Amino acid sequence: MKTSSRFIIFLCSFLMIGAFFFPFWKIMLEAPQYPEGLEMKIWLYKITGDVEKINGLNHYIGMKLIHEDEFPEFKIMPWVLGLLIAFGIMVAIVRKLSLLWAWISVLLIAGGIAFYDFYQWLYDYGHNLDPHAAIIVPGMSYQPPMFGYKQLLNFLAGSFPDTGGYLVIVAALGIVGVAIYEQFYRKKKLIS
Repeated sequence: MKTSSRFIIFLCSFLMIGAFFFPFWKIMLEAPQYPEGLEMKIWLYKITGDVEKINGLNHYIGMKLIHEDEFPEFKIMPWVLGLLIAFGIMVAIVRKLSLLWAWISVLLIAGGIAFYDFYQWLYDYGHNLDPHAAIIVPGMSYQPPMFGYKQLLNFLAGSFPDTGGYLVIVAALGIVGVAIYEQFYRKKKLIS
């Protein structure tokens, strides 16, 4: 692997550390009665923001309360990301293209599992409603979108990566870019 590629791999590994210090994802709610909006920030290990206000609103439509201790992911995700970062540093030190592709595979698998888990969480909270709730709209579910905006009664719900999520996305794109470059660079070198 070229020195510049190793440098980018180190840089991308260190970029991912930012996910420990910044929120990973955010869910926003906008409605006429909340012109400033409500926001929930999802970190690797906690949830912050207007969680109590959101729980108060969710109670009326029968959604479960959101409590950090109900998510074992908050105990697991920091370790998973830490291992992925360590794997990346090892790839940069060892300099093997096969290890780089293995790292990318593990990143994709971990990312896929995380998004599936997030979808399941959103689905559970939006569909498993208390049948004795104060407000019941037959056939209505309140699952926020995984990404983008969705109208839920008079609320516009938005779901997007936050700073930590963007750092990991940029790092992953950089890693894939290095792998593709190294693959073609190696082929070109073998042909010459």
